[in-house]
Amino acid sequence: MVSIKDIAKKAGVSISTVSYALNGSNKVTDETSSKILAIAKELNYVPNAAARTLKKRESRILGVFLTDFSGDVYGDLLSGMKAVCNAQGYDLIVCSGKQSHRMLPERMIDGAIILDHTFASEELMQYADRGHKIVVLDRELEHANINQVLLDNKAGATLAMEYLIEKGHKKIYVVTGPEGSFDSVQRLKAVRQVAEREAEVEWIEIVGDFEKSGGERAADQIVQTYTEPAAVFCLNDEMAIGLCDRLAESELKVGRQIDVIGFDHIELSNYMQPRLASIDYSKRKWGALAAEQLIKIIAGEPVDHERIYVTLVEGESVTGPKQADSLLSLPGERAVSY
Repeated sequence: MVSIKDIAKKAGVSISTVSYALNGSNKVTDETSSKILAIAKELNYVPNAAARTLKKRESRILGVFLTDFSGDVYGDLLSGMKAVCNAQGYDLIVCSGKQSHRMLPERMIDGAIILDHTFASEELMQYADRGHKIVVLDRELEHANINQVLLDNKAGATLAMEYLIEKGHKKIYVVTGPEGSFDSVQRLKAVRQVAEREAEVEWIEIVGDFEKSGGERAADQIVQTYTEPAAVFCLNDEMAIGLCDRLAESELKVGRQIDVIGFDHIELSNYMQPRLASIDYSKRKWGALAAEQLIKIIAGEPVDHERIYVTLVEGESVTGPKQADSLLSLPGERAVSY
């Protein structure tokens, strides 16, 4: 790779003179500057961004760290971040995997938005102690260099459970997310709090994974043990869609024997038949607010922790238990998911 030393040698000037010329400084004459720039072009010189970052102590780049990129939530989330970054003169890079963690300590980025459980909280606290600016979307951490922009998981899960109970359900399955997921843990806490208040309601936990396949496995378990109308709260829409797909292959009909509600209100849920009830929130706003908060922290401006509020979107997938409907009265009927 061509360096400024190579340019200086060919131009017969000092390294500092080349640096001034490349940065448009008026400390060198126009004639010398033109000569240096011509040589730089001839040698195909490319500035070393890492070295420039170390010198200026900024890259004008924000990093967002995700566990993975699957699922419909991430597209809108990143779109919100990108819009804010573009408006504020920042670029955005998306990272995943343990090796990408070095981007923070090596100061390749000015700050990080974390939605990635491969980061231990202790690791993030150490980075914050060293002055790195961080916004977390998936945990609660208290530090002057860390801001929280969290989804109101507990309110959303409470809305879903109370909706099913208000519809008359006395038996509710809950399909959880992967072990260690902050969102799953928070939603499940709310489920258990509601269940404790509603002693007459039977609730059954099924281990899921936030993937469509997790919903399919949950449906298999429900079909095998079905004895009476019940409701299912899937802790995300991906699993709810998988569950509805698998139920479509059985004699249990969504919105009749089995009511289903999800969480996230992804776009696909609007096209399901019956339409999926779900907990909604603005993914784009969540991403935009995270980016706004990080840029404020970098600028040294005061910020408060933020919470993204949720709403209930009703759908025909929840109609209340219908005791009169039995498997015998529905020969050959199939539920259709989409």
